[in-house]
Amino acid sequence: MTDLRTRLGAALFERVAGPDGARERDRIHGRPGPRLYEPGSPITRVHGDASMFVGGLRALLLQTLHPAAMRGVAEHSGYRGDMWGRLHRTSTFLATTTFGHVEDAERTIAIVRAIHRRVTGTMPDGTPYAASDPHLLQWVHVAEIDSFLRAHTVYGAAPLQGAERDEYVAQAGEVARRLGVLEPPTTEAELRDVLASYRPELGGTPEAREAVRHVLVHPPLPLAARPPYAVLSAAAVGLMPAWTRPPLRLPWLPVSERTVVRVLGTAATGTIRWAMRPPEVAVGS
Repeated sequence: MTDLRTRLGAALFERVAGPDGARERDRIHGRPGPRLYEPGSPITRVHGDASMFVGGLRALLLQTLHPAAMRGVAEHSGYRGDMWGRLHRTSTFLATTTFGHVEDAERTIAIVRAIHRRVTGTMPDGTPYAASDPHLLQWVHVAEIDSFLRAHTVYGAAPLQGAERDEYVAQAGEVARRLGVLEPPTTEAELRDVLASYRPELGGTPEAREAVRHVLVHPPLPLAARPPYAVLSAAAVGLMPAWTRPPLRLPWLPVSERTVVRVLGTAATGTIRWAMRPPEVAVGS
């Protein structure tokens, strides 16, 4: 059982954190010194919970709906393989800015800003786009934060309550502001309003639908990890708003999503907490 837990935990961790995830984890958590956020604060509770596996997948799906964001991935990274690369980079960025030494967090933010400045291009209608555009940065930010908060509400070990939810949004906005977002939302109500304001710009492009199929149907995982991954994917899809399903050609099964998928998703995230927990060392060993 311990060997199964170790192998499952390693497979899931590598898929989210990438092949260098273990080394990055040691670097992020091992360096003593000040952090951007106090341990136990809302953002550390959300970003350190197993529900982020569901939230991260939902964020990837939701972000594809913005044609400019998806165009940037397709032109500068290759959307077939780089959706996983984006997950790795996002995971490392979140871990560093949430849990890492403040100097490492600031250095990571500066690196990401420099990368964004190099990502530019043109939409099919001739409109230019740039990853450093504050409006586009805000879309990526709110899609992520909404996804993480929703997943934590449904699948988190101890969901945030009341004012903690607003505090989480405000804390996440601190890093977003450093990345170039001009006025990130600071409350859950503002987060909902900002997300709604993007609706006229969103749609399902061929690149977006291909990326979604790649993430949901063709995960490069060992056979043992595919069944739990399928459950996590179903849980992520189940948290997507109804209006996002047709443009991305996602299924809409409200009854099953509120019952079977929720039960399986809860079991899967619980299994991840078990699998990712360091094995206990026997006394005297």
